[in-house]
Amino acid sequence: MNKVTKGPQVSLYPLPVLLIGAMVDGKPNFMAAAWSSLADADPPMLTITIRRSRHTRDGIEPGGAFSVNIPSAAQVREVDFCGIESGSRTDKAERCGFTVFYGELETAPLIEQCPVNLECVVKHIIELGAHSLVVADIRQTHISEDCLTDDALDVTKVDPLVYLTSPKRRYARLGEVVGDAYTVGRGL
Repeated sequence: MNKVTKGPQVSLYPLPVLLIGAMVDGKPNFMAAAWSSLADADPPMLTITIRRSRHTRDGIEPGGAFSVNIPSAAQVREVDFCGIESGSRTDKAERCGFTVFYGELETAPLIEQCPVNLECVVKHIIELGAHSLVVADIRQTHISEDCLTDDALDVTKVDPLVYLTSPKRRYARLGEVVGDAYTVGRGL
């Protein structure tokens, strides 16, 4: 297979589409983000990368609380709006019709309409080039009852969005299952 070099690029897929929530100037604000990953299992931790100029970034500080809300594909319009409009000009929760609730942390705004919500506390913020890498502890997980199968999260019922950067910037659903993990490779 012939390869073409393209220089350093951010070509890692899939990119989960998330709505990051934080209190900014006393109001809940949500931004769309796709640069995120799990960081640890014990304790449960995640990372998100946020451009420092983003309004929501102003509400995320070391030791502070924020939320990660996992929207379904049915919420694509609201997600895109939260990515193209600034909370410094618009009350995104109101415009999107989000019902905001608070969990155990009491200061991390959560979106009731999202199938999965994570309450997080900032552990570290590492300033990179144009972005801040936020490392956070996951303190609580809220899952809509209709997204459970045998009392466990069923990702197919969540119907999460992924972000595709090329060839055009688009949102997509997760694809079909192609094999069972820790099993399919045994045939080699």
